[in-house]
Amino acid sequence: MLQVKHILENKEQVIEGLKKRNLDAETLVQQIIDLDLERKTSIVKVEDLRAEGNKKSKEIGGLFKEGRIEEANAAKLEVQKAKTEQKNLEEELNNIEEKFRNLLYQIPNVPHTTVPSGSTEEDNEEVYSEGIIPILHEGAKPHWEIVKKKNIVDFETGVKITGAGFPVYKGKGARLQRALINFFLDEAEKSGYAEVIPPLLINEASGIGTGQLPDKEGQMYHVTGDNLYLIPTAEVPITNIYRDLILNENELPKKNCGYTPCFRREAGSYGKEVRGLNRLHQFDKVEIVQVVHPDESYQVLNDMVEHVKELVRKLKLPFRILRLCGGDLGLTSALTFDFEVYSTAQERWLEVSSVSNFETYQSNRLKLRFKKDKEKPQLAHTLNGSALALPRIMAALIENNQDINGDICIPEVLQKYTGFSKI
Repeated sequence: MLQVKHILENKEQVIEGLKKRNLDAETLVQQIIDLDLERKTSIVKVEDLRAEGNKKSKEIGGLFKEGRIEEANAAKLEVQKAKTEQKNLEEELNNIEEKFRNLLYQIPNVPHTTVPSGSTEEDNEEVYSEGIIPILHEGAKPHWEIVKKKNIVDFETGVKITGAGFPVYKGKGARLQRALINFFLDEAEKSGYAEVIPPLLINEASGIGTGQLPDKEGQMYHVTGDNLYLIPTAEVPITNIYRDLILNENELPKKNCGYTPCFRREAGSYGKEVRGLNRLHQFDKVEIVQVVHPDESYQVLNDMVEHVKELVRKLKLPFRILRLCGGDLGLTSALTFDFEVYSTAQERWLEVSSVSNFETYQSNRLKLRFKKDKEKPQLAHTLNGSALALPRIMAALIENNQDINGDICIPEVLQKYTGFSKI
């Protein structure tokens, strides 16, 4: 969330910046400023009452020692009255704090100056493209027909076991999936990312820390009996490793990668554009996460974009990079680049990665700070990127690499992982 100090000192800048998100935040920002003043006033009152109560309590002991019993009992009544008043004020303050925090949660991150204005994904700005879109033979098939014929991804059995959006990978399909995961992890390790295997369930504090809660609560699977959530991405548990920590400056950057299954309800997703592997409720992804010094975060963002470029390049998939407009930007992000690969059989672009800089928005929620020697701690910047999400990568690989015989040619870079060159 935005820092209160930043809102107070840069009110007009925050309001103007949020217009790129098509959000008129003037009323909301003013409510936060007014409530912050009320909150600070209540804190002073509570502290004054507490101090006065402590002073009176010490005086009571002295009065009893001096034998001034009547005065001591009268003072005790005053202290009890003050404690009741203090308790009422503390309850009022807790309500103010909760309301204040909830208002802060509603304000999204202020977009970076380079973020284009716009309302929908059509307004995103293409900043890079690479690769030649292959020309397929007549009768080329979309991936959902190919995988059914080859019996390497079984959607029907997944529906029987769980429901739509939970496919079963079989035989060489499962092997290809595992090959992609290992390839992505090995490439991340070469780039200096330390691998972690995080939990697949998170608590509420972790979801709030990275901004999935309360914003995306309806999109997450909730284990109500234990009040835990299935992760929507490895970004959440990996970033929360650093929650409530003060790092030494010389520990930065922190670079982690992790493979996890990911779970998203994707409520209301229907139609041909979500067919097959295009949109799933459970899917595999390798995530890269960095915690960095604020002065270095935008260079790190560029480095992460280059890392993802190399992955797609080595898979020999045509791709483009989009800078997301304000209306398509996630709540927590200051700047996001989306990677899309071209699916020739479907004749459309498929999103396979988002690489984002959150600046201090997540670290403020996480209380993730760093300091140099005896200097005052300051908030770090957090970044993350999909490197890569597997379903649409697999869809594009299957479709773009089908030959005239209906076989799937495996990219050379994956063959040492699959152990075969063709399905």
